[in-house]
Amino acid sequence: MFDRRTAPYAALLLRVSLGVLFLAHLGLKYFVFTPAGTAQFFSSLGLPGFLAYITMTWELLGGLALILGIWPRITALAMVPVMLGAIVTVHGPAGFWFTNANGGWEYPAFWIIGLLVLALTGDGKFALKPSPINAR
Repeated sequence: MFDRRTAPYAALLLRVSLGVLFLAHLGLKYFVFTPAGTAQFFSSLGLPGFLAYITMTWELLGGLALILGIWPRITALAMVPVMLGAIVTVHGPAGFWFTNANGGWEYPAFWIIGLLVLALTGDGKFALKPSPINAR
């Protein structure tokens, strides 16, 4: 049974949590590894270094959009490629368990599931700019 009274709050909790996680990961790249260090890491993976700056910008904008509720369903879908990229380039080769060296792919995969659940569930309560794809 779908509880129409509490579901918007559940989506709000999921939306804000996902947004905060993206900002936390941005913070790790920016304050701990530094942007230049992150670009160097991307290069060590065979990716163009400038992709690190695009990824950090994507995490900033996506995280804020999720927290504020700016087109949350579309934003959630737009964030999936960031996590797929993390799985393909770093976490996938490390195996399933995130406790493995370089972290496995279980955590980013679960993060993708959370993003997809939000996209399917809806914007949640207090969205500043609801998604134009909301079902009526």
